[in-house]
Amino acid sequence: MEFGDLTTLITIGIAVFIFIRLRSVLGSRTGHQNPANKPYSKKQKKSEQNQASNDNVVTLPNRGKSLDKDEIASERYSEIDLIAKVDSPLNQELRQLKDADDSFSPSKFLQGSKMAYEMIVTAFADGDKKTLKNLLSREVFEGFSSAIKQRQDEGLIIQSSFVGVDDAQITAAEINRKTANITVRFVSQIISATYDQDENLIDGDAEQITEVIDLWTFSRDMRSRDPNWKLVATESES
Repeated sequence: MEFGDLTTLITIGIAVFIFIRLRSVLGSRTGHQNPANKPYSKKQKKSEQNQASNDNVVTLPNRGKSLDKDEIASERYSEIDLIAKVDSPLNQELRQLKDADDSFSPSKFLQGSKMAYEMIVTAFADGDKKTLKNLLSREVFEGFSSAIKQRQDEGLIIQSSFVGVDDAQITAAEINRKTANITVRFVSQIISATYDQDENLIDGDAEQITEVIDLWTFSRDMRSRDPNWKLVATESES
């Protein structure tokens, strides 16, 4: 699962903004302006310097205002505090993840995990091992691969339709020797039916939506430049 960003586009946007800003403040040279090397009086020079200085002054918000440690922490961990109670074990663990990787964002992580959840559930139903291999740890992939092979050997066919994720919440997090683990509780709606080789329904219902609750744990080496998280453990509540 990739957590891509728009760093390149943002950088270009900032560069364009700065160029336009400088052009509006400094202006562009035309043939009607004084030559660059034309001498003029000290009085005129001082007057023009003062005017230029005033024109180029930009008032910055909160300039000179210092923030205490509590205010800095409140701003840094504000997103974490929205999803985990302050001083709770989960909040503390997520703060440690933030300290280990300043780019870590719980909301972006949840967005990515929901996408990965749908991709994994769909790929497993379709027997798509190639997609699964990129999203799962080696151990979990071996388990999924074995289940797919057994299903194929028995001639079973799964017809599955992913309706959507109703809810996704981080329930646990930890960081151990720079390896981060985050557990997410997914509540999803899925239509699934399993048929034998004679097309007899043996499990599920092709016309009924079923609520499924899963606890999945994703892991990532925080020292790695690879931003991908991989599924390392699964558990079902239903």
